[in-house]
Amino acid sequence: MKKKITFIVSFIMACTFVFSQTIVGTDPENKNVVLEEFTGIHCVFCPDGHAIAQAIYNAHPDDVILINIHQGSYAVPSGSEPDFRTPWGNAIAGQSGLVGYPAGTVNRHLFSGWSQGSGTAMSRNYWTSASNQVMAAPSYLNVGIESIIVTSTRQLVVEVEVYYTDNSPFPTNFLNVAILQNNVLGPQTGGNMGNNYVHKHMLRHLLTGQWGVEIDETTTGSLYSGTFTYEIPEDYTGVGVVLENLDIVAFVTENHQEAISGIMGSITTIESNDYDAAILSAYYPQTACDGSMAPIVEIKNYGVNNLTSLDFNYLINGGETATYTWTGNLTQNETTKVTLPEITFDVTAENTLSISCA
Repeated sequence: MKKKITFIVSFIMACTFVFSQTIVGTDPENKNVVLEEFTGIHCVFCPDGHAIAQAIYNAHPDDVILINIHQGSYAVPSGSEPDFRTPWGNAIAGQSGLVGYPAGTVNRHLFSGWSQGSGTAMSRNYWTSASNQVMAAPSYLNVGIESIIVTSTRQLVVEVEVYYTDNSPFPTNFLNVAILQNNVLGPQTGGNMGNNYVHKHMLRHLLTGQWGVEIDETTTGSLYSGTFTYEIPEDYTGVGVVLENLDIVAFVTENHQEAISGIMGSITTIESNDYDAAILSAYYPQTACDGSMAPIVEIKNYGVNNLTSLDFNYLINGGETATYTWTGNLTQNETTKVTLPEITFDVTAENTLSISCA
């Protein structure tokens, strides 16, 4: 069967400026916490760090991201022990200036007098106070994220939007998108659970690489939108990846250090049907003051069978519905961009573009 998905885009229109957003808020918000904890299975005091970080999250579940990074000598497995390390951890820890474990950075910010050494890494007794300071500070950007996992093919699609409610002091910021896994059983010195310690918020992969992808428009009213696709492997370093235990998080940094804010988004899981297509994203002109536009949509074939046609219905502001039939040949998990024929509409201050495919 074919799956019908409606993609709705709202945008503010003016002759010199158009703002478009669908999943991120536009009202000014305070910063969210991004707590990166450096840990390892042989660190005797790390379970206490895990508990402190979890308590911060439990008190503010909508405002806190926890990322547990297994790295350093305490994370080196012995014999048949699992290897929870990643290719990314050492570089992140290296810039923090940590000198002991557990260590953590809160938004990669340097809190005067609280550092383990001279960098951003702090001992666990400072994490709560640092987090409270961050959540009380205004953010000049908001982050929105939504994810889809096709369970039969392990395909991940992540849509991220960043909206600037104020100017960034830097002309370029960096978006980081991470895959985390919960409920990973394994050894943990000091955990008193043998090989059944429950590891949470474990960094597994960075979709955007070591230091993120550039955002090059960082002034008030700017909107960044990005789509990331990735086939989730069965395991990392021999440690199985359980899809239902994953979290996807996104955060924005000014450079490699200062993280402004971030968010953990919802994940929708779907199965592949014989015929199963979806709209991943829509693109629209930066100005459309003449009352006409030709939307561009990116579609993906999640179905088992090749996708050779797709019917589109689209309208703006509840006006007359336009139709278009795309023909082509997309194999499973393949994507393409489709330019829809131009549609006319009455321009208002706020305009809604609705697109459905079947």
